[in-house]
Amino acid sequence: MATVTELRYYPVKGCAGVVVEQAELTRAGLAHDRSFMVVDAKGVFRSQRRDRLLATVRPSVLGDGDRLALAAPGVEPVAFAVDTGGPRREVRMFDSPYLGIDQGEEAAGWLSEVLGAPSRLVRVPPEHDRVTDGLTPGTSGFADSSAVHLLSRSSLDDFNARSGEAPLSLDRFRPNLVVDGWPEPHTEDLLRRFAVGGAELGYTKLAIRCAVTLVDQSTGAKAGPEPLRTLARYRRAAAGGVAFGSKFAVLRPGTLRVGDELAVSAWGASEL
Repeated sequence: MATVTELRYYPVKGCAGVVVEQAELTRAGLAHDRSFMVVDAKGVFRSQRRDRLLATVRPSVLGDGDRLALAAPGVEPVAFAVDTGGPRREVRMFDSPYLGIDQGEEAAGWLSEVLGAPSRLVRVPPEHDRVTDGLTPGTSGFADSSAVHLLSRSSLDDFNARSGEAPLSLDRFRPNLVVDGWPEPHTEDLLRRFAVGGAELGYTKLAIRCAVTLVDQSTGAKAGPEPLRTLARYRRAAAGGVAFGSKFAVLRPGTLRVGDELAVSAWGASEL
């Protein structure tokens, strides 16, 4: 029986995650996950693919989500009220248009200083109605695709045994749910529907990995060819790229806690 061993959400897309013992799972994923996004002067989203220093920005959701704090090495932290009713502006993510609510000059100035380039912070508007793709339709905030990224401890242990390098930590892969208890690595590839903590999730797709996995999440520095070099040897997906972990849509919201057991109701064949 697999159990949840870690819950992690990322308030600002591309920035550091927040590890919690309990979290509400909404239709769009863990509460506050990727609710905010950093964009350039043209409204195009910033990603660790090019702006690796995003990894050093540590957001904190304060109160009931009505305030956000940002911290990073070498600069004074900042905290500000979250605007959920301001004018909408068009932003772009992977060439798709969305609407975001600009969070003002203080946040913009702080991020521009940290990243060394003009930047602004936007929030998902309340009417956000994005439809995500994959086997099971769903929605998400500013996540790359589906609402929840699940990774098993056995998959990470198997990778580290294969690489022959210093072990990589889970944060390099930026999962939302980490589970343990499956003896076989990549069992998450086979999940199609499961319940956990009163919530229910449905499989959408494999998690195809990109250059973000090459970034040291504590320093923002590029850390070499791993994990992509090793994954390319044994995790090439039929549709292209290398896969590690799986993505899920939320079918029924609920409260998740570390220690919750997964009750699997449907399995399928791997898409690898």
